[in-house]
Amino acid sequence: MTARTESSPAKPLRDDSIIGSPQRRWFLPLLVLSWFGSGIVVGSISGASLPKLLTLMDEASKEDNLALISAVGGVVIMIATPLFGRLSDRTTSRMGMRRPWSLGGALLGSVGCVVLALAGGVPQLVLGWIIVQIGYGAVSMVNHTLLADQVPARIRARVSAAVGVANAVSTIVATGIVASLPIDQRWLWFAVPGVLGLVTVLPLCFGFRDVVRTEKPEPLKLRDVLSTYWLNPLQYRDFAWAWASRFFMTMSILTISLFLFFLIMDTLGYSADEAGGVQTTALAMFMGGNIVATVIFGWLSDRLGKRKVIVWASGLCSGAGVCVLLFSGGMTSFLAGMLVIGFAQGAYVAVDVALMTEVLPSRADAGKDLGIVALAYQLPQIIGPVVGAGVISLAGGDYTGLFLFSMICSVLGGILIIPIRGVK
Repeated sequence: MTARTESSPAKPLRDDSIIGSPQRRWFLPLLVLSWFGSGIVVGSISGASLPKLLTLMDEASKEDNLALISAVGGVVIMIATPLFGRLSDRTTSRMGMRRPWSLGGALLGSVGCVVLALAGGVPQLVLGWIIVQIGYGAVSMVNHTLLADQVPARIRARVSAAVGVANAVSTIVATGIVASLPIDQRWLWFAVPGVLGLVTVLPLCFGFRDVVRTEKPEPLKLRDVLSTYWLNPLQYRDFAWAWASRFFMTMSILTISLFLFFLIMDTLGYSADEAGGVQTTALAMFMGGNIVATVIFGWLSDRLGKRKVIVWASGLCSGAGVCVLLFSGGMTSFLAGMLVIGFAQGAYVAVDVALMTEVLPSRADAGKDLGIVALAYQLPQIIGPVVGAGVISLAGGDYTGLFLFSMICSVLGGILIIPIRGVK
């Protein structure tokens, strides 16, 4: 394999070819399982374990502490993931280009879960979350790259739909698990997700045919490292528009999901003990809509060969769902809003992952470029908690501004996909 240079033409990943040998029949199920496992760990800790623990530690400062932990972890993962992708593209291990990163990431993430389980204060929680984010950032990078490397374009939306369902299921399963664990055994809130993540990610590490790079790459220079975090948006316009769309859609859902536990307590009037169960119900509604839309629109996108119309329509639909939350007067309307948002996000995710792989500039640098794609997920982890906590604080604890911000981001995420020319 040869690395792309700045002067070489960019070859998009829009055909049915894959890198290396054909995969065995169990590759796709194991890939979906790995996405599920990664979602279990990250989703349960960020969406349930940390909010629940921070509420019990210091209820008055729970939003600020969660924002701090999320923001620091987001900065670290934002720096690490693209670099992991660059290094993975250059890896010459006999184990392959991707396998060492997935295996090492899963093991490191488990260490982070142990640190969180033993943490006695916010500084230890920050450290543990950093380690988890780095470890499962590597796992996520490999999962995304395998989707581009090893999945033909003709079925990519359906596979994207499958991993979207896995993410949705992992969210509700993770939240339900944490809610069911004993209140006086807080270490289990982190240990159980860590174990589940490990046993669901490891099968893929040893169950796919990885590409072994035999050509030694040129020494990595400082310029190469810095270019890891940049693609010229004027040269790669389609990539830039798709990236911006994903950024705003992620920002939209993150501002709701990150503060969902607190939102249920402060707007619907539930206690900390009750909020976990209500959160599980709300996420079940989200997941129901998500799964239905993911299956339908993943199949429909591959069948029709169209991506854009589904993406922009899902952005508008997601904004409508947030509007329902804004004006909800009780549990029934609140759950209806979560259902609409889940449906919209499911349609978006089913198509967006496939679309992003089809606007990548080159297969040779797929790991690095997908690391830049990951920034569209990770930057909101930094900005979202700070903006969300700031909006809530300025409003004196009212969540109206947060809902409005989420609605605007949803609509922007939809319409920014329209200028793309290289994908229908």
